[in-house]
Amino acid sequence: MSVMDKLRHLLKGHEEQESRGIDKGGDYIDDRTQGRYSDQIDQGEQTAQDRMRSQQDDTPPQ
Repeated sequence: MSVMDKLRHLLKGHEEQESRGIDKGGDYIDDRTQGRYSDQIDQGEQTAQDRMRSQQDDTPPQ
């Protein structure tokens, strides 16, 4: 079982917490870089959220 499979299993049913975690991580990185890479960080957050949503949709029902 890959790390991504384990993460998917752990986060199943916790989409709101997942989204908040991605936002919180992005905010932390933005703070540490003093806002120099805000656009790239926001784009990375959006990509991460889109991928997590698409992987949830691809997961077959059990």
